[in-house]
Amino acid sequence: MTSYPVPAPSADGGAGFKLLSVFLGLVVVIMGSFGLWLALSAQHAADRAATAKSAATSMPGMDMTAQAGRATQSFAGAAPANADSLAMAHAAYPATLPAAPAGGVANVQLTIGHDVVSIAPGVKYEAWTFNGAAPAPVVHVRQGQLVHVTLKNASPMPHSVDFHAARVAPNAAFSDIAPGASKTFTFRANDPGVFMVHCGTAPAFVHIANGMYFAIVVEPANLPHADVNYVLVSSEWYLNKSGLDGAASLDLVKAEQMTPDWVTWNGYAGQYKVHPLTAKPGQTVRFWVVDAGPSLNTEFHVVGTLLNRAWLNADLVDAPQHDIQTAVVPAGGGGVFDVKIDQPGIYPFVSHSFASVMLGEVGLLNVGNVPGTMSH
Repeated sequence: MTSYPVPAPSADGGAGFKLLSVFLGLVVVIMGSFGLWLALSAQHAADRAATAKSAATSMPGMDMTAQAGRATQSFAGAAPANADSLAMAHAAYPATLPAAPAGGVANVQLTIGHDVVSIAPGVKYEAWTFNGAAPAPVVHVRQGQLVHVTLKNASPMPHSVDFHAARVAPNAAFSDIAPGASKTFTFRANDPGVFMVHCGTAPAFVHIANGMYFAIVVEPANLPHADVNYVLVSSEWYLNKSGLDGAASLDLVKAEQMTPDWVTWNGYAGQYKVHPLTAKPGQTVRFWVVDAGPSLNTEFHVVGTLLNRAWLNADLVDAPQHDIQTAVVPAGGGGVFDVKIDQPGIYPFVSHSFASVMLGEVGLLNVGNVPGTMSH
């Protein structure tokens, strides 16, 4: 048998093998470190989320212990047998824009409380409120006025207030105040429009969902005349029980999933169907609309007419758009809309996101005091 000599490995080949081994070792170390970093980051994110949810669900007026991360059943449309008489007896939220104060200073007094409110016929809710209501009464100022805010916290937990109309340092003006404490701050209302006001205490999502919001109208001097002015605040309600036998509170899982039980104009489902807003034929009716959310947009529409003038995003500096069928008001935003209706009749105003209409966000504008009603 013939034998062949086995060649000895070259010096270059041995060095290359060693370099490849070192390189592969480094790759393994780097990939392992990256995987460990990803795992730790995911765990830290989960811990932060759990801490935030624990803080939210441990707040007064929020019993989440029975939900175990699951939403309760829907209570949409829940009503007692005497719902119609309760709706008729309910004093509708005053939608008419109040007069702006005279002089150079507008004083705004706000008291924070935890109160039981009605959000539909026979339906009670444990709300967090400004001035005992959700939404709180409208504030109307003239462009250029100095707004002097006095905020008192009569609730059992920290709260705050955030004016979207203000250009101020939020860490100073919008900081939390403790139970029993009060604070004051001022801002110049230089920007015209209709703006949301809400509690900004973390998590603001929860404070808004519990009712802490209202509208401020900053009216410029050169706005075209309107014969009638109405303010509408859209909001969602997420209930952990029906509210018929004892007040409901916030179902945080429903709120996170954006599946409300009720959606309302000015805090009460269908109140302007039973107590319609009114106008005379030929009058210009101005709607100042704010969407308090906390999450859903409002698609503002008046059935049977067009929006003759539409200041989208409540932009009263630039010229309005004309003859708009439906206008989007985003969560946390506003819009100003004029309609002029010559023919007597009943004209529903809705969010054209019709799930919201089914959940209570519908009202009627009765032009000419005509008899009857309608649904939509």
